[in-house]
Amino acid sequence: MSDIIKLLPDNIANQIAAGEVVQRPASVVKELLENAIDAKATDIKLIIKESGKALIQVVDNGVGMSHIDARMCFERHATSKIRSTEDLFAIKTMGFRGEAMASIAAVGQVELKTRRQEDELGTLIQIEASEIKKQEPVSTPVGTSTCVKNLFFNVPARRNFLKSNAVEMRHIVDEFQRVALANPEVAMSLYQNDMEVYKLPAGKLSKRVVGIFGKKYQDQMAACEETTDLLRVHGYVGKPEFARKTRGEQFFFVNNRFIKSNYLNHAVMTAFEQLLPEGSFPFYTLFIEIDPRHIDINVHPTKTEIKFDDERTVYAVVRAAVKQALGTHNIAPAIDFSHDVNFASFRPQNSPPEQSGKAAERDYAQFKTFERKTNASHWEKLYEGLKTEISQQEESNRQMEIHPEAQSTITLGSAANSISERTPVAKPEKSYFQIHKKYIATQVKSGLMLIAQQPAHERILYEKFLDHISRRNGASQQALFPQTLKLNAADFALVHDIQAELNAIGFEFADFGDHSIVINGVPADLKSVNEKALFEGFIEQFKLNQSELSISNDENIARAIAKRSSIKVGSTLSAEEMSSIIDQLFACKSPNYSPDGRKTTFILELDKIDQFFN
Repeated sequence: MSDIIKLLPDNIANQIAAGEVVQRPASVVKELLENAIDAKATDIKLIIKESGKALIQVVDNGVGMSHIDARMCFERHATSKIRSTEDLFAIKTMGFRGEAMASIAAVGQVELKTRRQEDELGTLIQIEASEIKKQEPVSTPVGTSTCVKNLFFNVPARRNFLKSNAVEMRHIVDEFQRVALANPEVAMSLYQNDMEVYKLPAGKLSKRVVGIFGKKYQDQMAACEETTDLLRVHGYVGKPEFARKTRGEQFFFVNNRFIKSNYLNHAVMTAFEQLLPEGSFPFYTLFIEIDPRHIDINVHPTKTEIKFDDERTVYAVVRAAVKQALGTHNIAPAIDFSHDVNFASFRPQNSPPEQSGKAAERDYAQFKTFERKTNASHWEKLYEGLKTEISQQEESNRQMEIHPEAQSTITLGSAANSISERTPVAKPEKSYFQIHKKYIATQVKSGLMLIAQQPAHERILYEKFLDHISRRNGASQQALFPQTLKLNAADFALVHDIQAELNAIGFEFADFGDHSIVINGVPADLKSVNEKALFEGFIEQFKLNQSELSISNDENIARAIAKRSSIKVGSTLSAEEMSSIIDQLFACKSPNYSPDGRKTTFILELDKIDQFFN
């Protein structure tokens, strides 16, 4: 029997490896940007077309490559970063595996132009599906330009499973933001479909944060700094009042490499304990500098997971650093046992010790006199207007000569006057009342029905909005004063991707330049809403659903708006409003559950109530 185990051809091996490294266009962006950083570039441009499906291009002014290095970079396990086993324990570069360029070339059409400072001519290489199509000298600036076209052109199944342009662009922007935050000393720019999205000059970390997320972050950043023998933690944390409902801007970097760590995130959230509203998440950008010998970054090809040899110490230092930052900026409550806040305004300032006792007695006596006089005068003033009005009315009555017969009440004959005598007014058959402004209670034949007002209203709005999207018949309520909303690049692209659906349910908005929109109208089903707050909340909820649920855009939009615009717990409802909610709920297709699966109704059986008293 012949041998059956054979070595795979290089092109097939590269394509298999690409499944681990290149999962979507954002994976290519990450690898190319990190290569540019490792090449010591000071200016990096990222150019995207059709969310990376048509074109991904990274242009840098780094050290460049020779014609041999340019050819070798597309080979598997070819790298300039490590030479021996010891180098694995001292890695400070972004890449080191030697898999990225080979994997990208296996699933895309790649064109590479590169030149070193000492070379007169650079090198051009064109490669498709791991096959070299062209290699020749070319005139090009110092640095490297890598162009990836038609990603997954030879893997149609992978290309068909890519998400919408807005989703893929969101992932690309996320990767760009992470690299930009980790390297504020490098000028970086992003262009999407020939439109400038970001243009970030080199500068400090604080300036880079504001450049990426907007000027509103200028007022919410608290500097964080802690140094120990093992590691150094520095960066910025956001003030609690700016916390958001989604886990958006939260970044950990270890030796300038972005990582994901639920363990360290728990350390930050513990430091914010009792300072955040329930379900809110703070902003933070924290950098951990540690000796590479104490970490292992060779865990996964994406290199976003690392292992510490002493996780508990890192946890403690991060928690202490954040807690100290909050305390230093007077964000966390501080206790001063030498200061009685209750009498702070009455305490004499800088009094000599021998006079402090007498001064205190004198001030307290003045305080009591002042309080008594002030209260008495206030009560008298309260009735001054009423007394004057009564005396004026009495004087007016004395001056008027009213005939005795004219003082009697004249009643004109009318069916309206006698209706109460003939026909008693019909009273509503059912009565409704609220319990703790959270539940609606009403009597039913079998006992007592309880309706959770928020989940019930979410179900009503969800089915309405879903119907409006499918029929494209949502009505809009025009805003009296249109509001302008500034968005970041990713959210701006997301809003435009779902604009047709938003228009279908009643949102009306227009571009206002510089990633801003003007909100001219909101769905007519929503009453007394803040247009700007509603739209911001909707975007946050939409992104949260997108990251946690596998649902269609239509369903996500309906869910997000219903969640953010529904009647909240604590809202007082009139009898008419309670009746309307109940009627609309039981007209829904699925009245028993909210869109996210919570129960909307519960019936307390009469037999069960009787048992409580037996």
